[in-house]
Amino acid sequence: METQDYNIAVSLQQLISASQAYHYRIIPVSNVNDSITFKSESVHETLKKELSIVFNTNINLIVETSENIEKYLATNFRKTASNKAEALHYTEDFLEKIIIAAKDIGSSDIHFEPYEHSCRIRFRLDGKLKEQYIIPASEYPVIINKIKIKAQLDISEKRLPQDGRITINNIQGEFDIRVSSLPTLHGEKIVLRILSKDANHINIEELGFSKDELYTYKEIIKKPNGIILISGPTGSGKTTTLYATLKLLNDAETNILTIEDPIEYTLEGINQVQLKENIGLDFSSTLRTFLRQDPDVIMVGEIRDSKTANMAIRAALTGHLVLSTIHTNSAWATISRLIDMDIPPFLIASTLNMSVAQRLVRKLCNACKKEASIHKATLPKGFSMPKDVVTHHVAVGCNACYQTGYLGRKAIYEIIPIDTGLINQIKQNETEISDYLIEKNIHTLKDNAIVLIKDGTTSIDEVYALLSN
Repeated sequence: METQDYNIAVSLQQLISASQAYHYRIIPVSNVNDSITFKSESVHETLKKELSIVFNTNINLIVETSENIEKYLATNFRKTASNKAEALHYTEDFLEKIIIAAKDIGSSDIHFEPYEHSCRIRFRLDGKLKEQYIIPASEYPVIINKIKIKAQLDISEKRLPQDGRITINNIQGEFDIRVSSLPTLHGEKIVLRILSKDANHINIEELGFSKDELYTYKEIIKKPNGIILISGPTGSGKTTTLYATLKLLNDAETNILTIEDPIEYTLEGINQVQLKENIGLDFSSTLRTFLRQDPDVIMVGEIRDSKTANMAIRAALTGHLVLSTIHTNSAWATISRLIDMDIPPFLIASTLNMSVAQRLVRKLCNACKKEASIHKATLPKGFSMPKDVVTHHVAVGCNACYQTGYLGRKAIYEIIPIDTGLINQIKQNETEISDYLIEKNIHTLKDNAIVLIKDGTTSIDEVYALLSN
């Protein structure tokens, strides 16, 4: 028996707002010949007349069960925090409504993408992109120019990438948006990254550390000098972990300086610098200036090149605590990456306090997750589950999780403190430390992923890539 698909086309979704869909409990089915057809629990003439007034067109109603209407609503229309969003039309305030809708439902990024005959707008929710609107190609330039004007970009420059920033101040509060434009075949693709202004809500106890990992992490950040590096792909929560750390270190006796691109959070008592490479304000030159500012703690948004890595090492050697991020696949791979950046192993050994790797994984919805037996076909080739793990939970989908099967995310960590044993291995440029990690009871990302599968927090599908490493 085939499972019914409750997804509807984006072109139909955007005919009505989420509040209208939930208020009238209607699902658009078609829009042809000046007539909109809806699925509804009721086909009463009164409802039909009211909808014809609201939408100013002819209305047809098809009866549907309450249970299916609920599933259609949850799958296609997310209730916003304010629940006041109106249907989006191509009006003067179209852009503002998109941004408000994205912020309300917790989206991290908004993608504006042009194609030959139409353009689409997608929101990133819990790490996954979801198509939200389709707009005519003729309307796209107006929206893009409005974004570029707000971000103070050059609207006449369509051949080169540009970066900018927009500050939004409305009833939802004040927040910043990072703007990135990219020339593509059919026009400029623009991505808006919604940045949270205030870091006061970030709590290190709630990020995802186990009890032992949190104790180790807190002990190491108390050291007055050295480097702490957090690795992981884009969107894995590295910056959030850094700010949770800065929040712990922030007090009246500590001078904290940060250089970031972009500044994603603001924290009272911390001196933050926005990177501006076009005028020479890059990571390495700013770090050099920081050393003349009598800092105690320095946070560098990302170590991208050997110049920045060398300056970070120099800062650590001269008695400062340096926090930064780096793009590697594991905590130990960070060592190899620094060596690739021409940092001598003996300098890494004498300055690196701790290497951390992290990932964000979606949590299964507790209301609908389903237990199932583990079969070999569900696991990566060559990987075997521990013998005590014989079942796992799979995503199902319900109204609580918008039919996705997942609700919320949490971070998992791999924390390697650099002690005497590892210092010797770094100096000898040894790359294999699996036995050492087992001996010291250090859990890798894979180990922590298996724990989340075992306790039903996440699914095998969600951490498949970690299991196959």
